[in-house]
Parts: sequence; structure tokens; C-alpha cells
Amino acid sequence: MSRTRASSSIALAALVLVGGFGLTGPAQAQQAAQPRLPASAEERAAYGRLDPLARSVFWSREMEINPADPVAGVRLAESLRQMGQHEQAAQTAQQVLASQPANVDAMLEVGRAHIARGQAFYGIAALEQARVIAPNDWRPLSLLGVAYQHVRRADDARIAWEAALRLSPENPEVLNNSAMALATAGDAAGAEALLRRAVAGPSATQQMRLNLAMVLGLQGRIGEAEQIIRRELPPEAADRNIEWLRNQSRPQSADVRAEGLSSARTWSSLQSQ
Repeated sequence: MSRTRASSSIALAALVLVGGFGLTGPAQAQQAAQPRLPASAEERAAYGRLDPLARSVFWSREMEINPADPVAGVRLAESLRQMGQHEQAAQTAQQVLASQPANVDAMLEVGRAHIARGQAFYGIAALEQARVIAPNDWRPLSLLGVAYQHVRRADDARIAWEAALRLSPENPEVLNNSAMALATAGDAAGAEALLRRAVAGPSATQQMRLNLAMVLGLQGRIGEAEQIIRRELPPEAADRNIEWLRNQSRPQSADVRAEGLSSARTWSSLQSQ
């Protein structure tokens, strides 16, 4: 659904919630006095399919109705993060933890928000707590690997990802995270091996396939990379990505090539330009 249609849907829902058309006098006053109720499971599922802006409006309303609703708080934090409002997302998730201190999903959102805003260090404590509370959940370990990598704790990151894969073998998200760490460290071949495993499963994402194209291109295999990129992106975006890879794979000194491999972390932002 487009943002325009989603906004229209939200506007219509708001009109219905405040009483609809044609209500005046006592009838309007009676309805205004009635407490607002949380949305049904069906309504929540429907809004879950909308864009982040529409979801943020919806979940904000749900939190107004019940500030202690842990689902609404986590979903609002998620939508804010996806809109790029990372600090507000972290604060929202922390508010959930104030009333639900054992809420693992809120801890994960704290970690994700701090990673997204480039301050992974501040999300590590919440993720480590989530790992303790949910020892059989691979998600805290996967995110911890990312956070540890960001703060230059490469050995801890590797241990976390290995533990995540023991809990969820061949998990594409964990494989992708581990692969990108290898890519930024200069090991494109090692990253390729992990990414090929990640994209082999049905739950592989477009980003994972594009990451595979990146590590192929960084090894000078532009033809293979181009085949993937042109399947995944429209022509103009594909052209930009392929040109970026060509620039990275041109003959360079060892120091410059290592710097190019480290620039893999900018790959995700390039695709949306």
C-alpha cells in the first residue's frame, strides 16, 4: 500500500474513532464519554502490513490507550527505527522495559536502535540481558555479534554468531551478519562462502543477495555480480551499484584495496540512492 493510501486509511479510521458523521448533541457526548478500546488482533495485523509511518501513527495511538501495552511499545520502537528515528526508537523501547523489565523483544529493539544510530556500544547491555533471559533464542546472539563487531570485539562477535548458528543452523540472518563482518575485515572470499549459504534458503532477502553481489564484485567478478544486481534492482539503481563495484575492483595497492573492502559497510545505503 502506498503512503498516500495508508494516510487516507488512517484518516478514515480516525474519523470513525471520533464518532463518525452526523452525530450531534447527546449522542455525540455519549460516544465521547466512552473509553477508547485497543484495536483488535485483526486490525493490528492489517496495520502491520503498512509502511513505517502509518504503523508509527497506529502504534502511538495504541500506546495512548494503554501506555503499558508491551506489544504496542515494541512495534512503535520498530517503526520509528525503520523511519530513521533511531534515538526515539531506543527511548521508546526503554520505556517498555521500565514497566516490563523482562521483555526480550524490547531489549532487542534497544540493541537494534543503537546499532542503527551508529552507537552499538549502548545496546550491548540490553542484548546481553536478553541472551541471559532467553538462552535458546538465536536473535540476541545474532545482534550481539553485530554490536561486538561495531565496537571492534571481533572474537566475541564470532563466538556469538557461532552460538546463534548452533541454536538455528543455517539461519540466513546470522550467516549474512557474519559474512558482512568478514567482508569489512577484508575477507571477501570467506564472506562469499557464508552468503552463498544464506541465499540458498527460501527466507533469504534481497539485501542478502545484493551483499553476495558485492563480495563477488570486490573479488573482481563483475559479470557474476551484475547478473544478481540486475535481477534485484531497477536499471538506474543497478547501474549505480555496478559502477561502484567497478571502481572498487580496479587495480589498486594493497592498502587501498583493504580500504575498499572496508567500505562494504556503505553498500546497503548505496542501493536505495
